[in-house]
Amino acid sequence: MVAKVPKKENAPDKNGENGGQKKKPGFNPLALVIALFILAIFHNMLNSMNSAGGLSYNEFVDQIKLGNVEEVEISDVFIRGQFKQNSPPTNEQGRKFNLVKVEDENLVPLLAANKVKFKGVIENTWLKDILFAWVIPLGILFLLWSFVLKRFSPGSGIMGIGKSRAKLAAQKDIKVTFKDVAGIDEARGELEELVEFLKTPERFKRLGGKIPRGVLLVGAPGTGKTLLAKALAGEAGVPFYSISGSDFIEMFVGVGASRVRDLFASAKKSAPCIVFIDEIDSIGRARSVGVAGTHEEREQTLNQLLAEMDGFEPNQGVIVVAATNRPEILDPALLRPGRFDRHISIAKPDIKGRHKILEVHTKAVSLDPDVNLEVVAQRTAGFVGADLANIVNEAALLAGRKGKLKVGMQEFEVAIDRVIAGLEMKSKVMTKKEKEITAYHESGHAIVAMNVKHADPVHKVSIIPRGIGALGFTLQLPTEDRNMMTLSELLDRLAVLLGGRIAEKIVFNEISTGAENDLKRATEIAKSMVKDYGMSERMGLVTYERDRRPMFLDPGMQLGSSKDYSEATAREIDLEIKSILDDTEKRVFELLKDKRDQLNALATRLLEKEVVEKDEITQLIYPPRDTIATL
Repeated sequence: MVAKVPKKENAPDKNGENGGQKKKPGFNPLALVIALFILAIFHNMLNSMNSAGGLSYNEFVDQIKLGNVEEVEISDVFIRGQFKQNSPPTNEQGRKFNLVKVEDENLVPLLAANKVKFKGVIENTWLKDILFAWVIPLGILFLLWSFVLKRFSPGSGIMGIGKSRAKLAAQKDIKVTFKDVAGIDEARGELEELVEFLKTPERFKRLGGKIPRGVLLVGAPGTGKTLLAKALAGEAGVPFYSISGSDFIEMFVGVGASRVRDLFASAKKSAPCIVFIDEIDSIGRARSVGVAGTHEEREQTLNQLLAEMDGFEPNQGVIVVAATNRPEILDPALLRPGRFDRHISIAKPDIKGRHKILEVHTKAVSLDPDVNLEVVAQRTAGFVGADLANIVNEAALLAGRKGKLKVGMQEFEVAIDRVIAGLEMKSKVMTKKEKEITAYHESGHAIVAMNVKHADPVHKVSIIPRGIGALGFTLQLPTEDRNMMTLSELLDRLAVLLGGRIAEKIVFNEISTGAENDLKRATEIAKSMVKDYGMSERMGLVTYERDRRPMFLDPGMQLGSSKDYSEATAREIDLEIKSILDDTEKRVFELLKDKRDQLNALATRLLEKEVVEKDEITQLIYPPRDTIATL
């Protein structure tokens, strides 16, 4: 495998602060539910005790026959009575007794024959039956439902489910400023101008300038969009409402639109203010053209947002800042001037930007003097701010596990390898044959990279399993940031990718499954060369259909495709892609046959050490790179 480096917020009070008098405890429905539940249990226990205490029916009949019973009261449920004065007590209650009534047609004649006084009693239990059979159970259900709804929409209950869930940030709770934002100076400058407009609007208004209605932050995940919004909140000094796009959508129809109205109603009362909507693609997706599509809850929410941002009613003083990494799916009506006037693209940082970001993230880290952040920035080409923060954290954790007092360069090296290639799986057992095939496979990548003109330098080769399924990796680190690639560079990259498979074929006269990822990447490059870049003489300068993919997400994700050429042209495209790969295969085969000694030397060293660094690779691959004849 070729590894390529490409506090919970509290609601403020009216003064914008959380301090002040403590809120008096209000009515707690859960406590009442528990109390009613305990009361019902106690009632059942009491009835059970009443029914269990006393004589058995057989004993009661025997006492009547013995002449020990003086009088009896018979109700629908119980039989109560007392024994005669001189009769010995037969239960623990003394002369009085009670028992559950048993349907016995011989009971009355038996009482009359033994001259026992008896009478029927009708017990009035309707109030108790209604209370415990209906009122208390229904009351428990009602209170539980009310409690669930209040939890479902905090502080609003069933009538307030459409209230906005936006959080109003207190200025004292926002600790992030523009000083904490590095590596994206252009985007930061755009937002600094917005802060100036909020603080001194007269400078712009006297020239006829108008404050932007909305600002859309666009960029790959981890580039710092949310961090910029937090810094804007810390610098602006105005009320700041923050909410996620998914917070608008609920299971009930119309809730999303209601929450949008409530959010902007609150924001207008606090104007001038800023409303930040994170992941706006959750509600801003382009609307469908079907008849039924207009009734979808998400589209109703989007329509309300469009109306609030630029409708008939003025929206003065409310600036909407939104962030997304999927701008290609947003509705065009949302992106037009008057709604989102400014689109700020946040690109991946260059080497200078990465150096500044590393300086920010290492402020609180104890660094060893041997740590060179410029070298770390050079070795992390293609990394975004979140990746760099993760590397710093991984290095600090690794140093802590080793018991070190400072984080050294070695820890940063290990952290970079872990982020690029995955965690080392030293416990994973490889057979001798697998280890040998992997050593020659990775050596093939490295030898080709060292012997072609436009490949990135090889930094490290390893046959230690990493991540999921990777039995080894060859790490190449670019010497500079690139924004475009030439035909020669793409062909050399294809050669490096195929080097592992060809090395296996030359040495073992057999191939394995280890080149799966390499072949996928090589095919994608060749396909783009033919269909997108016009780099095929056979197909000419025509660009053909390309699968619609996310702009900032995984290139493998497809949003759909359309074919606008014939089947004959499709066949020609397939043949040209195969031709490019076949020509590259022949080229790499001849190269590795000519460099077989270098291939064997590097593979042997890998089998001995498992990891070979750049300096040792240079010593093995002789002569030096600048005197090697390039292809």
